[in-house]
Amino acid sequence: MTPAPGTRPPTVGVLVPRLLRSCVDALERVENAQALDRVVTPVQKAVRALPLGALRDVLHGRQLGHPLHPVLVQVPMGAWISSAVLDFLPGARRPARVLVGLGTLTALPTALAGWADWAEQHEQQMRTGLVHAAANAGAVSLYGASFVVRGRRPMLGRALGLGGLTCASVGGFIGGHLAYRQAAGANKTEPVPHLVEPGWHRLGPVGELTAGKPVRWMLGEVPVVVVRAEDGTIDALADRCSHLAGPLSEGEVADGCVTCPWHDSVFRLADGSVVRGPATAPQPCFETRVDADGTVAVCLPGAG
Repeated sequence: MTPAPGTRPPTVGVLVPRLLRSCVDALERVENAQALDRVVTPVQKAVRALPLGALRDVLHGRQLGHPLHPVLVQVPMGAWISSAVLDFLPGARRPARVLVGLGTLTALPTALAGWADWAEQHEQQMRTGLVHAAANAGAVSLYGASFVVRGRRPMLGRALGLGGLTCASVGGFIGGHLAYRQAAGANKTEPVPHLVEPGWHRLGPVGELTAGKPVRWMLGEVPVVVVRAEDGTIDALADRCSHLAGPLSEGEVADGCVTCPWHDSVFRLADGSVVRGPATAPQPCFETRVDADGTVAVCLPGAG
């Protein structure tokens, strides 16, 4: 389109932000597209039904302390980007093909970790994640085809590789939207230590606590779940689950642990550590005491 007389055509510095803004707007439409739920629901059930056992927590990254999927992503992406560089260097056809194969193979466990996380997210995240997975599936398919044909038709193999890198880059952009715009995988309890003032804070009368029954009290704007054990010990954790902010005070208490009612993450009451995922970050834990007038008071560890 010819610009109007007396006006300048848009510069790259103007066009790129507009393009990125349009991409974000498109992703916002995707996350609100309820029609995708017809695919999301059966796929979620299938992923949850996989007989992964203890491997599921490994895929979530519980032992790592944060999601495993972003860590694994570095291997296929690094291999694929490196292969693209080698494609433009003379005499590098063989190592380029090796890197294409390495990236394609390592994309499989990366995808499995991503699917394990995806199945425990909320509706908007799962809709976006479905498109993220589709872009990555396109990348794997193109790179797989590139690996096969490179020996006989190197130019076609390179073209397929560039197509795969384009798909992987789109998938990465969508993954960034999931992580930073929709907070998928982020620790939902990270702000708690910054919202609670140092020192002891009185919550409520100990007489309102029944052994084994979680109670939700407010510490300023921070909800706290308080549980009294049979022996009179009182434990207190941040009430909102670190995974997706589920209310622990509505969960079940057993064997010194509390289970989130939303996605079944299990936390140890004594110290907030993760016993079972999908959560990977521990719950903020409070020191407790009962004052002379029978009021339960809490403080952050070391802040009393």
